[in-house]
Amino acid sequence: MTDPQIALMMLGLFLIFVFLGFPIAFTLMAMGIGFGYYAYFDAGRMWRSFNRLGEDAGTWDQWSLWLEGFFNNRIFDLFVNQTYTVMSNEVLTAVPLFLFMGYIVERANIVDRLFSTLNVAAKNMPGSMGVAALVTCALFATATGIVGAVVTLMGLLALPAMLKARYDPSFASGIICAGGTLGILIPPSIMLIVYAAASNVSIVKLYAAALLPGLTLVGLYLVYVIGRAIIQPSVAPKPSKEEIPDIPKMQLFLMIVTSFVPLAFLILAVLGSILLGLATPTEAASIGALGGIFLAFVYRAMTWQRMRESVYLTVRTTAMVCWLFVGSYTFSAVFSYLGGEHIISDFVQSMNLSPLMFLLLAQLIIFLLGWPLEWSEIIIIFVPIFLPLLAFFEVDPLFFGILVALNLQTSFLTPPMAMSAYYLKGIAPPEIKLTQIFSGVMPFLFCVFISMALMYIFPQIVFYLPELMYGK
Repeated sequence: MTDPQIALMMLGLFLIFVFLGFPIAFTLMAMGIGFGYYAYFDAGRMWRSFNRLGEDAGTWDQWSLWLEGFFNNRIFDLFVNQTYTVMSNEVLTAVPLFLFMGYIVERANIVDRLFSTLNVAAKNMPGSMGVAALVTCALFATATGIVGAVVTLMGLLALPAMLKARYDPSFASGIICAGGTLGILIPPSIMLIVYAAASNVSIVKLYAAALLPGLTLVGLYLVYVIGRAIIQPSVAPKPSKEEIPDIPKMQLFLMIVTSFVPLAFLILAVLGSILLGLATPTEAASIGALGGIFLAFVYRAMTWQRMRESVYLTVRTTAMVCWLFVGSYTFSAVFSYLGGEHIISDFVQSMNLSPLMFLLLAQLIIFLLGWPLEWSEIIIIFVPIFLPLLAFFEVDPLFFGILVALNLQTSFLTPPMAMSAYYLKGIAPPEIKLTQIFSGVMPFLFCVFISMALMYIFPQIVFYLPELMYGK
């Protein structure tokens, strides 16, 4: 077999192991080191150690020389260097800080107050409770960026309230699942940080570029929720006075100030400091983490146990992301060295695709990958395969990144690995079936596709803010 054929076999074996359920980060590292040992094998380097065996009579010395000969391969040097590169990446430094902010905010009892306030404020609107749940999901997802936390918490908080208000179970489930995924798109997004690290695109420009598409998707979700409530009132009945009593305007104002304003101010302070160039993403994330702790103390929700849980979850998730990067960098370096990247590049270029057709093909592949894989694996492992082709098809990596971020909303909503639906099913009442959740999610998937189409047709939705703030 030729080296490029071995590279394709390496990729195929990796996909097989992933589908069999092996841990992805360690599978990447094992495949990279295993095939890399072959790719970088140098008999001369190995035998230089083995030839010294006769010079040492001691058994321990002989064993050490055998080990030295075996490990005298450049793949081990590459693995150590890639690990150091990931751990010293300044962009990735913001990941644990944003995660810590999210976990702290999750435990600060802000969300229940926020949902209650929005529910009262929107009571005269069609589908008011659905609108309140969706806006709460969007704000909370933006503050945390952790889909599982948002869907689980909102499922415990908003789903019982909507079911009690006679909302259609499928409709209510779709709102929570779709709203919970918004945090991977709307800044400050962990996913955009990971894409920036993988593609070398400015994270500041990515945040600016993602803002309008994110708000567009939220707007489409709201249009669907309100429109469905108007056309089919039975799925979202208007609340009675017993369910949502009248509250004096002054009291409502105080509720908004105490629940909505602090979280919104924290998000705007973090995002604004990044976009205006007042702080780097890492510095802004530090501000956000401190702000989250402050809010937790203000709401008297901070305990030693919650702090420990937040630190533990932050370390665990950060380690997962970093080791995925280490494995991906090692795997992709060996894959490229064997010529696999050139085979894929030459094949795609030989198809004579237009830039639009290339984008459609790439997004279709990413959409299909979202069925078995999570967003982190797609961004770190598979998106870099497309990045070298962007220059050939004259596609801006900034534009491509935002399309990918929109597309990856679907990875949480489409079976068989629709994690958002599974998170909700895990805490939903037993009478809520998984098929009902999937049925409720489908209209929101169409909203995602519509938003992607709008990006294709009106690319200035992506480029307007970056060009306005930082020039072309």
